[in-house]
Amino acid sequence: MATPADAGVVLSSTDVFDTAPRPDWTQEFLSDPRHHMLLALDGGALVGFLSGNNFLHPDKPPTFWIAELGVNESHQRQGIATRLVAAAEAHARSLECQEIWVFSDPTPDALGFYTSLGWAREGSHIAMFTKVLTP
Repeated sequence: MATPADAGVVLSSTDVFDTAPRPDWTQEFLSDPRHHMLLALDGGALVGFLSGNNFLHPDKPPTFWIAELGVNESHQRQGIATRLVAAAEAHARSLECQEIWVFSDPTPDALGFYTSLGWAREGSHIAMFTKVLTP
């Protein structure tokens, strides 16, 4: 589990994130107790990560949401993602979360991966809507 002391490892990685992590956002993320990041290291180099959030809602029990899962292409198909998800499940239990979930495009790889872990697919069509907020 990453802590603020791991910011340098996160910032040094260019192969697992969509874009280069920003130092200020990295520190803020790693310092927030409801934000979680698990790191997979190979010789001190970051080769995979899983980030997520635990949250409460007035009408729902504690839940853990996986926001992102990334593994460097050179380290894929070695069980890293499986171990990261298993660690996230254990961490969610330690936070007394009653459910863990993820949104994913229903690609054959994603469907195969999550169902191989015993996860159940909810629904057949999921739409995500976004809006860029301008100042």
